[in-house]
Amino acid sequence: MSQRFLLMPIRSNKQGVQINVGKDSDEYQAIVNTLQMHPDDMKELGITTGALVRVTTAVGAAEFHCKEANVPRGMLFVPYGPPTCQLYGGDTDGTGMPTSKGWEVEVEVIRPH
Repeated sequence: MSQRFLLMPIRSNKQGVQINVGKDSDEYQAIVNTLQMHPDDMKELGITTGALVRVTTAVGAAEFHCKEANVPRGMLFVPYGPPTCQLYGGDTDGTGMPTSKGWEVEVEVIRPH
């Protein structure tokens, strides 16, 4: 089962603290590999916290573990990191920075948990 959402990559406080520990730490990796989703959206997809999903854009795909969060329905939030880098291309629309917010994505359940 899959569904379309709007993905908003973010910088989180926890991510900022963990970067001082190092990007290779288990804590940092857990942060950048966790997707935040509204509980009702998770229910519609038949998943619970910890489920593994594949997020796909027109450019690429990445896998994330889901967790319930207080986010708007239809929107997903995930901290920037190696997985999100797989989702966007090099087009900068002349700004020098790739578009990195508001991507329409397809979410496919890999393992419901």
